[in-house]
Amino acid sequence: MKNLKYYLLKAKDEDFALGSFNFSNLETLQAITQASIHQHSPVMVAVSESALKYMGNFVIALAKSAKELNPNVFLHLDHGKSFEVCKQAIDMGFDSVMIDGSHLDFEGNIQLTKSVCDYAHARGIIVEGELGQIKGIEDNVSAIANHFTNPDQALEFVQKTGVDSLAISIGTSHGVYKSNANELRFDILEKIQEKIPQIPLVLHGASSVGLTQIEAFKKSGGILAKAGGIADSQLQNAVRKTHIAKVNCDTDLRLACTSEIRSFLNENPDKFDPRQYLGKARENMTNLVQDKLQKILNCQNKIEC
Repeated sequence: MKNLKYYLLKAKDEDFALGSFNFSNLETLQAITQASIHQHSPVMVAVSESALKYMGNFVIALAKSAKELNPNVFLHLDHGKSFEVCKQAIDMGFDSVMIDGSHLDFEGNIQLTKSVCDYAHARGIIVEGELGQIKGIEDNVSAIANHFTNPDQALEFVQKTGVDSLAISIGTSHGVYKSNANELRFDILEKIQEKIPQIPLVLHGASSVGLTQIEAFKKSGGILAKAGGIADSQLQNAVRKTHIAKVNCDTDLRLACTSEIRSFLNENPDKFDPRQYLGKARENMTNLVQDKLQKILNCQNKIEC
């Protein structure tokens, strides 16, 4: 069994990316795990600060069960905003943590990120940092505009912090209410790669929020206005032609889950067993994750036993 850093570096150097999928309940984690098994893929299962508060210590028991099915399921803290929450996740047994100091100035971001790296690395845990700021709203993450990553700062940031991977801002955005005109800034990405060729890069806010998903959500009774995400073709180019080694997805799973639950209850008003509608939601999410691992992330048959 290989560790997470091995797969991140492998993904950087080859033509695939690890999927990092957020979960906050059993069914979502089951869907991610089953899809990764079917695709023979390593996968990261991410927990935000708010999801960690929602699930508490159950998150460790759930992740342990997932690892028993696929040892290459890696538990990740998404957008930790403080040293304390990152320390909590490390002490709980997470495989990796993200410290998001993007709300601070450059020096403040370096100082916070380095403190987390020092604590994590002493315990064999890898750390993802963030340079630049991604617009949108999702859980505890909020920004009104993109502040693209400055390539000239990337090398200094990596050298002074010791991060294992770096989340960058090149045009993606968090949440469901994204501009349909989202375009990735490959020119910025290329300059970042030139500065730090040894570092796996990460895309946050990379849900597709495609027309099919939007229509399914609305058909089930949901309301969405001006929703949209990153085109699959752009994500495919980023994964296959650059050092993007990890791609985050949360919103797409939420849409897939909620659409299926609404549809089931609308069509079966006499049903009240949660296992029935949650089971259908799990099936829908499994198909979605499997499709992304294969078609977008090119992350199948990557597990080396």
